Amino acid sequence: MTLDPRLAGRRVTVRVPATSANLGPGFDTLGLALSVYDELEVTAVDEPGAHVDVHGVGEGVVETDASNLVVRSIAHVFERAGVELPGLRLIAHNTIPHGRGMGSSGAAIVGGVMAAKGLLEGIVDLDEDALLARATELEGHPDNVAPALFGGLTIAWMGDRGPQHKRLTVHRGVSPLVCVPDASTMSTAMARTLQPESVPHTDAIFNVSRSALLIAALIQSPELLFTATEDRLHQSYRASAMPETDALIQTLRQAGFPAVVSGAGPSILVLCADPGERLRAAELVEQHRATPWTMHMLAVDVLGATVVTHPVEGLA
Repeated sequence: MTLDPRLAGRRVTVRVPATSANLGPGFDTLGLALSVYDELEVTAVDEPGAHVDVHGVGEGVVETDASNLVVRSIAHVFERAGVELPGLRLIAHNTIPHGRGMGSSGAAIVGGVMAAKGLLEGIVDLDEDALLARATELEGHPDNVAPALFGGLTIAWMGDRGPQHKRLTVHRGVSPLVCVPDASTMSTAMARTLQPESVPHTDAIFNVSRSALLIAALIQSPELLFTATEDRLHQSYRASAMPETDALIQTLRQAGFPAVVSGAGPSILVLCADPGERLRAAELVEQHRATPWTMHMLAVDVLGATVVTHPVEGLA
């Protein structure tokens, strides 16, 4: 492969939302895009390799060379497209917490995939299916990357044509509250080791009914969110690894608030039916939290990841 001259000096900016996956009963299937964002600026340069500047979350910790997850994601898309990768200069402004169940790794992957889409504009066309396929190849499953790519509420599944998704618009009353512990983290890989290989038939039926109800609650009937967020498939098995998360969820649910583990945890997502309920949930967290938690009153992101291409003259 030879470097395409159209890449020289091309610059793109990318914005990617945080996500919350599972949403209680929708294990490995449902995901929601949230109004917290990582922003990237990526420039194709003539020097080989990658140079990364990270600001905000992950500064001084995240890799700043070709091993950076965003860079690896860009490289993966270029390789699959059969286009030689140029040198890259990446500036990342991160606000999505790392290791807290808000989709930070999925956002990094989607950020790289979208940056590659922008850099390859006019060279290789990447449609929605291709974007989701490339992101899923890197992430391993589509439930976090789908809402980060497309926004809103997404249903994601694996089919004969690879990963597929359906995007739905969330009822305007739904008011997410995310409670993030200041100290503890949880990796998705670690959380998955706590899952049993099989579950009782009655629990499987229970979750099928609740996940179906959750779709209706989120798009049409928010008053059903408490019942719709009940789960028997994964949260109880992970509770011992996140005792503070479990205790706060139990406190919230006993008071009637639809609280669930956000992604793999340890953050908590409260899917309130209206802003007033969200304020009451936040007051309860403030009264009963045993350790420091940061509360975020968020909106549902409706755009998903965006990329803007800025052609420049000459080499950067």
